[in-house]
Amino acid sequence: MMITRGGAKAAKSLLMAAGPRLFSTVRTVSSHEALSASHILKPGVTSAWIWTRAPTIGGMRFASTITLGEKTPMKEEDANQKKTENESTGGDAAGGNNKGDKGIASYWGVEPNKITKEDGSEWKWNCFRPWETYKADITIDLKKHHVPTTFLDRIAYWTVKSLRWPTDLFFQRRYGCRAMMLETVAAVPGMVGGMLLHCKSLRRFEQSGGWIKALLEEAENERMHLMTFMEVAKPKWYERALVITVQGVFFNAYFLGYLISPKFAHRMVGYLEEEAIHSYTEFLKELDKGNIENVPAPAIAIDYWRLPADATLRDVVMVVRADEAHHRDVNHFASDIHYQGRELKEAPAPIGYH
Repeated sequence: MMITRGGAKAAKSLLMAAGPRLFSTVRTVSSHEALSASHILKPGVTSAWIWTRAPTIGGMRFASTITLGEKTPMKEEDANQKKTENESTGGDAAGGNNKGDKGIASYWGVEPNKITKEDGSEWKWNCFRPWETYKADITIDLKKHHVPTTFLDRIAYWTVKSLRWPTDLFFQRRYGCRAMMLETVAAVPGMVGGMLLHCKSLRRFEQSGGWIKALLEEAENERMHLMTFMEVAKPKWYERALVITVQGVFFNAYFLGYLISPKFAHRMVGYLEEEAIHSYTEFLKELDKGNIENVPAPAIAIDYWRLPADATLRDVVMVVRADEAHHRDVNHFASDIHYQGRELKEAPAPIGYH
């Protein structure tokens, strides 16, 4: 097809006008050209500006810089601004594994909140906030027990009992390490149950009655137990290896168990919590006998459970045991709902039940 000379000129003019808006081109420059350009701009600076044609948004085009080898000197005002950003994002990030007091500047505008306690002092924990703390109800009935009545109940009960024997054999009277190991397992069911309910809610386009939040709240509470006992008992390398093994096996087994029968899964967790109450009761007996030193309570425990400043390890074990009793009630309650042929969403979730 023939194009007239006038048509060709018109097409060329159109492409030149539309090029910066419709096409992106990058010109590759050699290091010699870049260095020459940089020395023309400013001696000692090996950075050259390269304009890039890109689709125009709001009449804007973009420029980028390339740096070749040497450091580009930072202007004094830029250095001061960066220093200010670092100071504004710094602070004590206890519980967040920060390295030193160096702040983290974010291009995305995500700034840390300055949180203070009721007395005006700075809040130092990143792993939880003041509004997540509470006073544990230690008056809860610790002797309540669900008597197995059905076949699934008996399987759940004896599964938990069979797990207690190797635990007693391995840890014996080392209740600090025992508690730490127990919490690495106890924090799994709430997360698994909450995750599966979350996916179910998405698939069915329905609400959960608050049970997703209640179960994830339980998992977080158990994890805080672990964070507390890590300050008291330092795990040895073989105990860490055991945690990895047990957690891997238990997570997958509980995941399958919850998919097959949620009422069985919740019942088993209810019995696990009953065993946890027994373990912490034995822990208290050893503390009272003087076989375990009643050291001052970790700072994280004092803030999380709102304990007095002079609280001891015994006070910590008391509130943790109360937490386990509440988790016992929640999981037996959830199992009862399923046994009645109902779904969890039909009963209001016990959110904030401590």
